[in-house]
Amino acid sequence: MSQFRSNSRHRRRATVGLATLLGLAGIAVAVVAFSGGNGEASAAESCQGLDTALQNNLNFIAQQQANPDTQSAARIENREAVVDQIQQRRQVAGCNGELVAQPIDTGSGESCAGLDQALLNNLNFIDGQRANPDSQSAARIENRQAVVDLIQQRRQAAGCTEDVQAGGRPPAEAPAQEPPAEAPAEQPPAEAPAEEPQAEGEVVCAGSTVTLSGEAGAPAASSNQFPVGTKLRVTNLDNDKSVTVEVTGASGSCALLNDAAFEQVREPGKNLIRRAVIERVG
Repeated sequence: MSQFRSNSRHRRRATVGLATLLGLAGIAVAVVAFSGGNGEASAAESCQGLDTALQNNLNFIAQQQANPDTQSAARIENREAVVDQIQQRRQVAGCNGELVAQPIDTGSGESCAGLDQALLNNLNFIDGQRANPDSQSAARIENRQAVVDLIQQRRQAAGCTEDVQAGGRPPAEAPAQEPPAEAPAEQPPAEAPAEEPQAEGEVVCAGSTVTLSGEAGAPAASSNQFPVGTKLRVTNLDNDKSVTVEVTGASGSCALLNDAAFEQVREPGKNLIRRAVIERVG
């Protein structure tokens, strides 16, 4: 466990993937959000956010080493680069707590019924896009396929054996949590077990990318971490545009925007927000 200690400042730096860069952006936002008042209080609050980010990344590395796949080495290398960056920020902020990766639970504890439902939803969506394609279908299918791959990994860890196929019968039990929709290079947030919803107005899902679901209707979002009715504010840091949406269903990511919501924060020609801030506002 020593390789995860917070003084791991001398690791070889790696090219940081887009999702890990988002993690750093989330940290920067946390530092700015807590600034103000006297210097001592500001530093203490900043340390809390930095320590949380560091703990999440150390836990993720430990999980990847405990349950490796073909992409684990790249994910670990990226996250170690993020850890080094966080450690530099902690040193500047005067943070002195020692953090190590938390013990890995060999059992996932996730509900097979929830994972099966999430898998069925994504398979049906992909099937529908293939049956009635448009100019955005290829990007939507690619995003959802990444979600499907991550759900399958979690089903394997949970011991789920149901043969789920597009158009099949949904499980009887209500959906539980789904895995994050991040591409294999990430998990956050795109990957660590879903965190409990944080206090209203706080930045949540640090490190998550945001994309569109391809679904029509009034601006809305789906989420694997927040219940229906929760209000989330999504900000695109690349163009400073924000949209506040209500969660209307489950998906494979912290905040998956429908087409109308995504258009309000989209950069021209892009279907993915690499530097996003997600906040729970209601």
